[in-house]
Amino acid sequence: MRFIKWSILTVFWLSVGSVLYYSLPQRDIVQIKGTEILRADLSGWNRVFYAQSDSGNDATLQNRDLRLINTRMARERPYVFRNEDTGFGGPFYFKLDSSNLQAEAQSVERDEWYAVTHYGLRSEFLSIYPNAISIKRVTGPDVQLIPWFNIVFLTMLAAVFWAVWVRWRRFRVAKIDPLGDEVDEGLDGTRTRIRGWLGR
Repeated sequence: MRFIKWSILTVFWLSVGSVLYYSLPQRDIVQIKGTEILRADLSGWNRVFYAQSDSGNDATLQNRDLRLINTRMARERPYVFRNEDTGFGGPFYFKLDSSNLQAEAQSVERDEWYAVTHYGLRSEFLSIYPNAISIKRVTGPDVQLIPWFNIVFLTMLAAVFWAVWVRWRRFRVAKIDPLGDEVDEGLDGTRTRIRGWLGR
């Protein structure tokens, strides 16, 4: 029974962690080398990793133009971001300006460093890209950026989980455990009566 309990808890917390890792904003320091538009067929199992169609477009189409921002990281490693509106769906970034962001990415200085705020992950195997949210010029590749939003959000989320857990424990001690004690006492009484009948 304990194995099942811990298995369920492990799956639950791994699921929560995966959703948070995918959805929370991250920042990478890169040089932007160019942009392109790729015709993408968003059907099958990788469709879930892409945002909805840009605002004002037909959301039912399974293929559409996908804006990409090509970058290079400090160690000469290429990294590609997509640039899609998130609209009013999740994750809740309310991004409606992907065209403006694409124009900004096209006009940057190629040898300067920029912090690209994004969510999601890059997987060559799954053909998915992180979605760029904003671009901000920084002084260099070694600049330290503190993720204040993530710190505050995760602290508040931990506080909510703690409050729910404390209230559940109080409820269990006050309501569920006494019922279990009553059941145990009833079973003990039944066992005693059965032994008495058998002993006659």
